[in-house]
Amino acid sequence: MSRLKGVADRDSRTGFRAERRDCGASVPQGLLKAARKSGQLNLSGRNLSEVPQCVWRINVDIPEEANQNLSFSAAERWWEQTDLTKLIISNNKLQSLTDDLRLLPALTVLDIHDNQLTSLPSAIRELENLQKLNVSHNKLKILPEEITNLRNLKGLYLQHNELTCLPEGFEQLFSLEDLELHVGENQIEMLGAEHLKHLNSILVLDLRDNKLKSVPDEITLLQSLERLDLSNNDISSLPYSLGKLHLKFLALEGNPLRTIRREIINKGTQEVLKYLQSKIKDDEPSQNNSVTETAMTLPSESRVNVHSIVTLKILDYSDKQAVLIPDEVFDAVKSNIVTSVNFSKNQLCEIPKRIIELKEMVSDVNLSFNKLSFVSLELCTLQKLTFLDLRNNFLNSLPEEMESLIRLQTINLSFNRFKILPEVLYRIPTLETILISNNQVGSVDPQKMKTMENLITLDLQNNDLLQIPPELGNCVNLRTLLLDGNPFRVPRAAILMKGTAAILEYLRDRIPT
Repeated sequence: MSRLKGVADRDSRTGFRAERRDCGASVPQGLLKAARKSGQLNLSGRNLSEVPQCVWRINVDIPEEANQNLSFSAAERWWEQTDLTKLIISNNKLQSLTDDLRLLPALTVLDIHDNQLTSLPSAIRELENLQKLNVSHNKLKILPEEITNLRNLKGLYLQHNELTCLPEGFEQLFSLEDLELHVGENQIEMLGAEHLKHLNSILVLDLRDNKLKSVPDEITLLQSLERLDLSNNDISSLPYSLGKLHLKFLALEGNPLRTIRREIINKGTQEVLKYLQSKIKDDEPSQNNSVTETAMTLPSESRVNVHSIVTLKILDYSDKQAVLIPDEVFDAVKSNIVTSVNFSKNQLCEIPKRIIELKEMVSDVNLSFNKLSFVSLELCTLQKLTFLDLRNNFLNSLPEEMESLIRLQTINLSFNRFKILPEVLYRIPTLETILISNNQVGSVDPQKMKTMENLITLDLQNNDLLQIPPELGNCVNLRTLLLDGNPFRVPRAAILMKGTAAILEYLRDRIPT
């Protein structure tokens, strides 16, 4: 039941304040009426520059329809409305939120990704029931200390902001667990032991695309951790104690690592962990010095980093805001072997044609954070390619020729403009990981998905899936299936929170016989 107490400006007929009529066409009354029944309101992609008052006051004011008709059926008794528990206002033009946020104390989910927020109101501390907060893809430079009061928070999504640090008391968020503590794509330079000491429920820690120079030994406190993404930082060495964790996935690409050979990293997570475990026994004394090593000269500090090419086998021309990759970058390869290419964080509208020169050797390609609207056929010639990062571009399709990438294991297509899962992906049997969150995907083909026997991770979060086909439950090889942030009604949030195995079982039980 809603909390309808102590409201000012009361209507003489009913004792409650009449609903303000300031929502306009941006928030139809029918949508508000449905939200009062369901407890969920989705206002994403409505070009809002501010949140209308009628949204903040949805559980406080008398609905407009009540003023038009004072005889109610049992189904329309507005005073029996459901408190709003889920509010999605992503993909708008919001620059700020007001303290009226406190009028929605029952919220468990607040999704405001892809706006222009520079700060969060201190009133956020009053959302004591909040379990998921998505503020990714905004312009946040700091987080309010009040966020550390959200003791029920299980999922916090911070990626792609302008954060340089985490607030004091961050370790008090001890409920954080299986919905991804995302702090990737910011400017965070240090992960301190104080940030880690109480986060022992965390399953996923995503720190990619920051400026971390080291990882503290206290990472071993995260005994529940299953997935750790450290890619694209400035890390030159790892604590050998990392080998004590039971990680299923560890991403290290795009770091100037000196202490682990590339061929070990290429063999995957378990080989890296074995190597670190062996070093705990063999090299413990030297470990004390390894964390304090300074990072090597970064590619952004020189035109072409020849050292990266020769020593690390990486062709790096990232974070230059370049429209084209200069010929001298490719010329610098000469007769050297290059296994990784990083052209991320530029302004590329097309993939450089000279990438075809690397087709016999390159296995990792990062073209994220560019302006690509199509994938050129040159990329399809890279037959040794195992890892492809195309996130944060303008892509809405992939060429059929990509099925010639017969070794491709991981593809990241998040934050693009796909409306369907590209058909060609179903025909790449080596794929193990498909990341296609934050697009507009409206459907997947469960029959074709079932043929992908190596697929173990499928991230479909924050798309436009109105329904999940029950036959998807037959994809029993999936170990990680992420569906949060879609408009479907079933499976319900309670099922999603139980994890992939529970979701697949739920879906299988609903396959028509």
